[in-house]
Amino acid sequence: MPPFKSLITLDKTADVSVFLQLAEQIRGLIGENALKPGQKLPGTRQLAALLGVHRKTVIAAFDELLAEGWLESRAGSGTFVANPLPLVRPEAFAQPADSQWLRKEPGFVFVSKPHRQRPLLLMNDGLRLDDGFPDIRLAPMDELARAYRSYFRWGNPQQHFGYGDPRGNRLLREELSAHLNETRALRTTADNILIVRGSIMGIHLVSQLLLERGQLAVVGETNWSGANMNFLETGADLQTVPVDPYGIDVDALADLCARRPVRLVYVTPHHHYPTTVTMPSDRRLRLLELSQQYGFAILEDDYDYEFHYFRRPIVPLASADQHGMVIYIGSLSKSVAPAFRIGYLVAPETVIDELGRLRRIIDRQGDPMLEFAVGQLFRNGAMRRHLKKAHQVYAARCKYFCSLVDSALEGAVRFKQPEGGLAVWATFADGIDPKTLAQKAANHGLLLSDGLAHNPPGKQLNSTRLGFASSTETELEQSVGILRKLIFNR
Repeated sequence: MPPFKSLITLDKTADVSVFLQLAEQIRGLIGENALKPGQKLPGTRQLAALLGVHRKTVIAAFDELLAEGWLESRAGSGTFVANPLPLVRPEAFAQPADSQWLRKEPGFVFVSKPHRQRPLLLMNDGLRLDDGFPDIRLAPMDELARAYRSYFRWGNPQQHFGYGDPRGNRLLREELSAHLNETRALRTTADNILIVRGSIMGIHLVSQLLLERGQLAVVGETNWSGANMNFLETGADLQTVPVDPYGIDVDALADLCARRPVRLVYVTPHHHYPTTVTMPSDRRLRLLELSQQYGFAILEDDYDYEFHYFRRPIVPLASADQHGMVIYIGSLSKSVAPAFRIGYLVAPETVIDELGRLRRIIDRQGDPMLEFAVGQLFRNGAMRRHLKKAHQVYAARCKYFCSLVDSALEGAVRFKQPEGGLAVWATFADGIDPKTLAQKAANHGLLLSDGLAHNPPGKQLNSTRLGFASSTETELEQSVGILRKLIFNR
């Protein structure tokens, strides 16, 4: 019998439970052949006395190893090391022709479509003037951790850890419904809401539901490439209308509708992406009238409604929709943190039901634990407090950043201070190439978008989005200082 007292060391102060430590160390002794297949182990009382632990600890460790197949119990005889052991050794069924069998290219043919080639945005640890991301340092992480823990203490485990509703956690849908009704003048219930993994998934589902090959989808001349990508993926005919200082040109849209049947119009009316301009009320009403007249659906992406700084926000198109023509999209990724993969679709119940069925094709359900936890943050007021705090911080950063750019980059950059959102739409003077500038900035530790993704086909806007929300005032000073040095060489 091995000297268990000297071979096994248990730490009662460690984060790992003592019974798991014991199970792991017995497993290790079996792996080292110190305990051989078929060998009998001491009784639970004897081993507990040797190790100075409670007998229930030894029983729990044995139960763990019995369940894993490392031990076997023989009635009336005791507990033995399993024979044979549960060691999994893969057996090669074919010898690869060479050692490099994991190849870069497959032996079959597939089609890589150009619209899928979007630049990948990654968060870095250095300075950034990004696309318009929130500051994750403001996120309510402690409150979220407490809400996560409550998930394991509340309700029926079968309900918590089994399959759930593809439409999303009921608590979150109820809380979101109340929040949207209060802040956006919507008239919803939980049955009007589908929870998705960010707005991009919502756009994908709506595209699959509404668009077929050859049907006409309309977007602004400059638009979010993530939305365009999904419309093109369906085989739809993607057409653009001009964007002016008031958003998409609805008169141009009316002319297009008079010539061709339009199936879907995608808009970001609160802060048009990427230019950040706000669509005024008269143009919004005209868009709703056109939708009813010509029968097209409106996909309203309201990605950062929470952040409006210098006047009251205009309520969404969906709040004035009397005929069920608008599908409304929102996201917590811009309100809290990109890792919060929670977006939502708001639509008539029958549309939500069908979108839920579509969602099951690619994702049986969302993340019940995260959805429950975020629902709790809405219910206990933590989300409201976070949004209020973030609003105040971002408003101050917006004003400060605009003053910095005004003074330090005068003559080099044209912009209008946005009424809200998380980024400034900046146009560089002739002779300043945003792509070259972004490359030089990267060499100085500053992440800057080159703006190429915002250029309509055949046009060079010489513009990009300068995100200010994710940086402190000190970081904004350093970032603008780098741009000043690169542009003016001083």
